[in-house]
Amino acid sequence: MNEDHVQALCDQETMIERARGDDAPEWLTRHVETFTGALAGERNGTPFPCHFGTNALERGDLLYTAVPSLTDPEALFGFRDALLEYLDTYRDHAELAPLVTFFAPPADGVDAVSEAGWHEALWHVLQFLHVNDPEPWPADVPTDPDDSHWEFCFGGTPMFPTSRAPFYHDRRSRYCPVGLEITFQPRDVFDGLTHDTEAGAHAREVIQDRLGDYDGRCPHADLGDYGVEGDREWRQYLFSEDESQFPDECPITVTREVTALDADPGDAGGVGAD
Repeated sequence: MNEDHVQALCDQETMIERARGDDAPEWLTRHVETFTGALAGERNGTPFPCHFGTNALERGDLLYTAVPSLTDPEALFGFRDALLEYLDTYRDHAELAPLVTFFAPPADGVDAVSEAGWHEALWHVLQFLHVNDPEPWPADVPTDPDDSHWEFCFGGTPMFPTSRAPFYHDRRSRYCPVGLEITFQPRDVFDGLTHDTEAGAHAREVIQDRLGDYDGRCPHADLGDYGVEGDREWRQYLFSEDESQFPDECPITVTREVTALDADPGDAGGVGAD
């Protein structure tokens, strides 16, 4: 961790220092500035809705990486390796240590990409990770995204990747002017905070109240809870602004078998009913 290159997994102090350096890519500097500014600031007199994120930022608990391309295989393999390192590291770093991932904008600029294009970009990244995952899909997680207990998995770990992108106009809590930004949160960080616990219900009430004030509109209709019938995790990874540009069905294809060419030959696919 904290190696001296853009794609290295690093802690908050290192990422901020790196982004301020003379040799930092301009897009990385802007990403860090807009991310920290959003989480530490207010809009409509209201703090950023996710108080877990704002508290983690204040404590310096977040971990970071950056990816210089949304499509280049070498860059995406570098990201895969950083994510694997993160999964080996985050529990020792802090009690709550999501991975914030900054992607370089497309060469033609963010205005050249439609909302549908940003959805495609997100799912291209997630599909790449899945295809090149050295670990099998967990046996206790369904492979069908149209199941309320489905969640994206990587490195044998279910996780919730929440994204921000440039196409949002009113929903500013999800707005990132620089490019795609994905924050990966392993499912176990939500232990004790599920919808059926007192702490979880309170957290959701606080976040949804803040969302309405911060965005100046009702929380998104797809905002739901894991495992609740009718709610779907994949629809929450990058909320729609224009439903006509949102995928009709989840764009990822999941298999239990390991397909990564550099995986340990001894790895086997997960076993379990979907």
